[in-house]
Amino acid sequence: MRRFVNAAAAASIFVILTGLLTGCSDSERKAVPELPKRICWNAFASSDVSPILPTGDEATVSHRPFVLVEDLDSVTCSLSIDGAPAFMVNATLRGFEDQIDWTSMDKAKPQSINVGKKGILWDIGAAAYFTCKPSSGPGSPGKYINLFIDAGGTPDKAKLPTVLPKLLRQFVEFVRRELKCGAGGGS
Repeated sequence: MRRFVNAAAAASIFVILTGLLTGCSDSERKAVPELPKRICWNAFASSDVSPILPTGDEATVSHRPFVLVEDLDSVTCSLSIDGAPAFMVNATLRGFEDQIDWTSMDKAKPQSINVGKKGILWDIGAAAYFTCKPSSGPGSPGKYINLFIDAGGTPDKAKLPTVLPKLLRQFVEFVRRELKCGAGGGS
């Protein structure tokens, strides 16, 4: 009888140790959750976004259809991992160029990047704007598109200066196509 108890205790210890070791190896193998091939209105390849995403079990992408018709129309796409915001993009249509105001970003000490008519990059995000249709006069609105990317959920901010400009360029090109701005639609 004593052998049976010891064998049962040994089996229990083996199961516990196996569980602990499996738990350790699972945390080492944890990765960015599986994403569709393209995200956010198909504007971005997941493989381009995933280097700046945190690891987790479940990714959720949410957005409404990409439509910018009237001044101040805005669309947002957000990607959350395990319920926490990880990546967000936003496009806003402005009627006048002087409506684009990034002074709130001054505290983040953004650096200029060559994207759109004006592009900036800061510690957790990037922004750019471009002219889709210029205003024909002081009281006549045009189409100026203001774009933001927020990657505040990234675990490795050192990757952002190389990844975000590429993503912002893709976003500019996507919006130009969607709004039929054309290549000559402003820088």
